[in-house]
Amino acid sequence: MVRLAAFDMDGTLLMPDHQLGTQTLHSLRALQAHPVQLSFATGRHYLEMQPLMHKYDLPAFLISGNGTRIHDPFGELLYASDLSPDVARLVIHSHWDTRATLHVFNDNGWFTDDDCPEILKAHQLSGFTYQLTDLRTLPAHQVTKVCFIADYKELCALKIQLREVLGERAHICFSAQDCLEVLPLDCNKGAALAQLAARLDVPMAECMAFGDAMNDLEMLGRVGHGFIMRNAMHELKAKLPHLPVIGDCSTQGVSHYLNHWLTTPHLVYSPE
Repeated sequence: MVRLAAFDMDGTLLMPDHQLGTQTLHSLRALQAHPVQLSFATGRHYLEMQPLMHKYDLPAFLISGNGTRIHDPFGELLYASDLSPDVARLVIHSHWDTRATLHVFNDNGWFTDDDCPEILKAHQLSGFTYQLTDLRTLPAHQVTKVCFIADYKELCALKIQLREVLGERAHICFSAQDCLEVLPLDCNKGAALAQLAARLDVPMAECMAFGDAMNDLEMLGRVGHGFIMRNAMHELKAKLPHLPVIGDCSTQGVSHYLNHWLTTPHLVYSPE
């Protein structure tokens, strides 16, 4: 039995061009009618996600900022977690030996001091954009998360630096091959989904989740029905080898699986 379903966005629900496919949209609506409660668990900002859900007429719970915020379908804030001010200040004000660009998020939006318009391709669906500013002027007590964008090898080296300086004072994870995030301690999609499920009186065993990156690790590992995308990071597949791998985001693999689950659950599933 499944009563609550959680979906990562980039690399999972969204196709490589960062669009939501028509088949996927139909499948999500069919799942809601089943009925199963929908939740979207993403690293994207709430200010970006809420308009998209309205656009597609998909009332759902939103876990945004990789678990730092939870909102109900009406926009009411249910949970919030920020980086401790000392950690936020240390990450923003330190000099890191890296070519990665630095990005800071709070409830007012997305901030950076590097003008890099190429990264906005991932946000063309919503039009959500960064604000150029001197990051050192941002209040340290209002920082939701910090992320670094660069190629994977560069970020792996940076992760070692961050861990040496921060120790266990923050949660550091890859939300994509080119995005490394610094989050509040014990803050992740899995912990947020567990909070939401408890509020809805739904056991985690009756939750379904889909993901592709290391920021989905805790969520996929805690639910009763976790599914990994074929295009997922190798590290995620290695960490959760017992979970089934479904289709690719480029071919709307989530939709393919949901159609099977809704119409022929008695048959063995085979990815497209």
